[in-house]
Amino acid sequence: MKSGYRIFDTHTHIGHARHTGRVDTAEAMLRRMDSAGVERSLVIPFPVVDDWRAEHDLIGRAVLEHPDRLTGTACYHPYADAPEFREEVRRCRDKYGFRAVKLQPQYHGLNPYSTRSDFFFETALEFDMVAVCHTGSGLPFSLPSLLMMPARRFPALQIVVAHCGSAMFAHDAMVAAQFCPNIYLELSSLMPHHLTEVLADIPAERLMIGSDLPESLKTEIGKILSMEMPEEARRLILGGTARRLFLGETD
Repeated sequence: MKSGYRIFDTHTHIGHARHTGRVDTAEAMLRRMDSAGVERSLVIPFPVVDDWRAEHDLIGRAVLEHPDRLTGTACYHPYADAPEFREEVRRCRDKYGFRAVKLQPQYHGLNPYSTRSDFFFETALEFDMVAVCHTGSGLPFSLPSLLMMPARRFPALQIVVAHCGSAMFAHDAMVAAQFCPNIYLELSSLMPHHLTEVLADIPAERLMIGSDLPESLKTEIGKILSMEMPEEARRLILGGTARRLFLGETD
């Protein structure tokens, strides 16, 4: 807990990143969480890895060891055969209790607008998982507005716009959330003046914090703690929205 708020970081990674060489562990993450006052983190594999199943197992073991602190997310190569993709996501859900599945268009090259991507969203919906989708860097498929199409094709599916489009496409993310009530915005990487605009138009019930990388954790929390906003909105953004979305909890 930080300043009286229960904090849920909805964008973190552990494991081995082939594209950057980063390596992170659950133990290191838990130490950072304790230092920053974070109650729970959503843990996602890095987007480029050598062995997807091994990374899922790494996260899965950490989730089983720390079920009150960590929530797992599957991220599997989207160009695998659809049955193989579905089976790996099912395994993550059944064996480890994962609550979300991640799409990273920057590295996966999958266009959310196209019905060829429906298998990804159908799988998330089938297993009652949240679809977390990277946006911002990695055009053209990382535009937040492309997620409006699966959001409308699958209105029962909850979709998280990771990074809220980043600074350049924050307004694009806001438009998507305005027109699709099943779209949520994760706010990592935005500047405070972007957050002010988001808060003016999107209800806090669909906003949440994320850090993405360890270096950003305390900064992302600090932005929300220092900005002027109603206390209920601050509570929701820091953790209330995420606990309801990923855990089904109500405060």
